Amino acid sequence: MTKMYLRQIIVLGVIVLITAGSVMAAPLKVYILAGQSNMEGHAHVDTIPEIGKDPEARPLLDMMLESGGKHRVCERVWISYLTAKKGERVLKEGKLTTGYGSLTKGPKIGPEFTFGLTLEERMSSPVLLIKTAWGGTSLFKDWRPPSAGPIELSDQQVEAGKEKGADLDQMRAKARDGSGALYEAMIEHVRDVLSNIKRICPEYDPEQGYEIAGFVWFQGWNDKVNSGAYPNRDNPGGYDLYTELLAHFVRDIRKDLGVSGMPFVIGVMGQNGPIDINNPRDKNEHKNYYFRKAQAATADLPEFKGNVKVVLTEKYWDSKLGDIGLKLAEVKEHKRVLSRDKSLSKEAVDAAAEEYRKKLISDEEMEIYEKGASNAAFHYYGSAKMFAQFGAAFAEALLDGGSK
Repeated sequence: MTKMYLRQIIVLGVIVLITAGSVMAAPLKVYILAGQSNMEGHAHVDTIPEIGKDPEARPLLDMMLESGGKHRVCERVWISYLTAKKGERVLKEGKLTTGYGSLTKGPKIGPEFTFGLTLEERMSSPVLLIKTAWGGTSLFKDWRPPSAGPIELSDQQVEAGKEKGADLDQMRAKARDGSGALYEAMIEHVRDVLSNIKRICPEYDPEQGYEIAGFVWFQGWNDKVNSGAYPNRDNPGGYDLYTELLAHFVRDIRKDLGVSGMPFVIGVMGQNGPIDINNPRDKNEHKNYYFRKAQAATADLPEFKGNVKVVLTEKYWDSKLGDIGLKLAEVKEHKRVLSRDKSLSKEAVDAAAEEYRKKLISDEEMEIYEKGASNAAFHYYGSAKMFAQFGAAFAEALLDGGSK
């Protein structure tokens, strides 16, 4: 072995050691993600290639893929994800890549993938994501923060109970059963992860330590449709209680995790895109409009100025996909009406519905939908393009101060 060859081996070895040690050359940045099904994420990975067809979103696709088109595996971002599948809690951990979305009919992504990728690209510090998400849950009950106090029945619920001769004490007990359970589970999970970071991130250096650097909340659907909790939701101020609950939520999380002033991002619901309630097209969107206002209003409270930001997910709504989805819903309704006619066979109903579909939706539009959508409208059609933009926007809001 020549001296020159020996020197090359030594130099390469030193480079490897430096590279290996540099992963944890700074404190670990910890970000917490929480919410319901849209935080879980219902974008099937098969919809990822469609991102490349949008020039504005194309850079995200380049970020999400390695050479050869494989899904990126982060080198400096790890994730601990607590969720539920078929009613059972499931814990999934490792280096961030695809597959950390909803665990049903996957693999899927949620906002976490591009959130972590954006942080990795913008920061030199290693990153740990702690994600807790459960579909079909509300801030009013499941995520209810401790300082909000126990659930109280509305006047309408009390009157309805009296009319039915119901036991009001039983009604109150039932309403409160399980209240705040997911808030407690989230705090417990965060504390558990932080007590044993090496379980997820073997390279973690306790001497460098960690910093809880931000929180993202992406939830709202189940509160928006809860007429019992928000009996006046068709009117301005009908969701004021949500604003109050979310304010309690922010305060309690900061207190329970010991991070006063922790940067906080609210992902405001944005299904169907921007709303103008003065536009006849949006005349039936009052609930959506008032609920979005209530979510964003929390950031306007004086105590949260500058440290609670909002991201309007409506800005990233894919209107083309949405328009096709509405047409498909019309086809589905047409088929449902046809099926009432008992003189028609199933084959005849299917054929008539397909003929109606072809009048409304071109084959080109169907291809766009089949490749770009993988779920329902309330899950942003399971579009990777939309979820990828959400994740990147959440990260940018924490890094750059966000937008209203």
